[in-house]
Amino acid sequence: MSVLRVGNASGFYGDRFDAMREMLTGGDLDVLTGDYLAELTMLILGRDRLKNPADRTAGYARTFLRQLEECLGLARERGVRIVANAGGLNPAGLADAVRELADRLGIPVRVAHVEGDDLTALHPGTLAAHAYLGGFGIAACLREGADIVVTGRVTDAALVTGPAAAHFGWGPGEYDRLAGAVVAGHVLECGAQATGGNYAFFHEIHEHAPERLRHPGFPLAELHADGTAVITKHPGTGGLVDVGTVTAQLLYETGGARYAGPDVTARLDTIRLTQDGPDRVRIEGVRGEAPPPTLKVGLNRLGGFRNEVTFVLTGLDIERKAALVRDQLETALAAAKSAPQHLSWELARTDHPDARTEETASALLHVVVRDPDQNAVGRALGGAAVELALASYPGFHVLAPPGKGAPYGVFEAAYVDQGTVPHTAVLHDGRRLPVPPADDTLVLRPVDEPPLPAPLPTGLPTRRAPLGLVAGARSGDKGGDANIGLWARTDDAWRWLAHTLTTDRLRALLPETADLPVARHVLPNLRALNFEITGILGEGVASQARFDPQAKALGEWLRSRHLDIPEILL
Repeated sequence: MSVLRVGNASGFYGDRFDAMREMLTGGDLDVLTGDYLAELTMLILGRDRLKNPADRTAGYARTFLRQLEECLGLARERGVRIVANAGGLNPAGLADAVRELADRLGIPVRVAHVEGDDLTALHPGTLAAHAYLGGFGIAACLREGADIVVTGRVTDAALVTGPAAAHFGWGPGEYDRLAGAVVAGHVLECGAQATGGNYAFFHEIHEHAPERLRHPGFPLAELHADGTAVITKHPGTGGLVDVGTVTAQLLYETGGARYAGPDVTARLDTIRLTQDGPDRVRIEGVRGEAPPPTLKVGLNRLGGFRNEVTFVLTGLDIERKAALVRDQLETALAAAKSAPQHLSWELARTDHPDARTEETASALLHVVVRDPDQNAVGRALGGAAVELALASYPGFHVLAPPGKGAPYGVFEAAYVDQGTVPHTAVLHDGRRLPVPPADDTLVLRPVDEPPLPAPLPTGLPTRRAPLGLVAGARSGDKGGDANIGLWARTDDAWRWLAHTLTTDRLRALLPETADLPVARHVLPNLRALNFEITGILGEGVASQARFDPQAKALGEWLRSRHLDIPEILL
């Protein structure tokens, strides 16, 4: 059967608005996908729905509708089907809104949606509780003739596995083919992160061809019936697709060698990447196994209220100034009628000695307070901080006075049996097709660690240098946990990295992880190590438990740390 060309036009709710038009006009496509959902997005949509439960437009990504208003005619004219998870908490509502839009524009399209993921009623106290569905509901809608399919919470890769299963006629047990589509979908899901965005070695592109990173194109996959794929982008668009950019995205928000999903467990340790020409990377060799018997459920609830204030400390005696204002503020809060239950402090030493500007002579002392009571984090903190203005350290000022405090969310993951989730394809003509759970399942277990490559010879001359000179990294969040994927670009660098960067060495380089569980996974085909760090993000991104709440820069911090590196690698 023919190659299926699947593109991506959104990696998150708020991504480049014009990407849908760019992808539809930039070259040939069969299917255009859009990923609008993340753990934080589900919480935001849940809060919107809570404000006005009767609002039919609440709970879905409104940006998608505005994009369609500009691009629905283009998609129809070019025969491109659109599959997006923009339905969020309300896929039926979004499907109705797309039909109304199409009628108003006079464009005949068949709109279907997928539902069954919403388990909120079974989890009292949550704003949103949604199971991660697979791609066969999407496939059913497309097989029955849908031009547009909107979903709620599905796995990101399902936006690609669904169209692939529909196009090639794959059944639920064709695990190797499905696994290949999952891997391709994982590369596409974050948009320009596969085409040079957020790339560890960005400077190599920017220094030689700066125009390529000014406006990176979005990625597409050429999928084949055997599950192999080529990752590329439209001709003439910005960015870069090479083995490095694809490797980086494959390591993003993953864990061990088994990458579990509702339809298949993909074996990341079987992936083979080869450069297939300019801006073309071939993915092959991916093996698949039966999926787990359970589905992941994302639980989002309100955790309370938080507030913050940043004190600016300038010039001399930074540590003493920080100690004084901390002592003063904590004493004042303890005496307040409604003191916050939790305080956390962070001193960022952004100051430089003998600085030429006041800003570069200053450090930032950040305090975050949390409490179930909004008054405790609003009025109490605001009063205590402002009243210190003329009674604290010399040069006292803050970046901004504290506000009233804002609610924060908590994300948790739960698991339910696949058979208890009513996965349903709702077709364009109103028919409802139940999507059966996986017939065959396999309890997820870690793989045995593969043999490491031979170490470099001992006694080589070394130089103290940043890890990032020999390894790339990409990091991200999964609930309260984070992962850091690192890869080497040469065999010798891989030999050194595999033996040097142990879990103990990682903890030493990143002291924030010293008391946390850290797991290391070895992926030799990618010359990569993937570290999972449990609990570093507290209760998830919405709780904003640390400076970098989604761990986006955790990998870059690691790359900046210095080690003794063999000179032959530098």
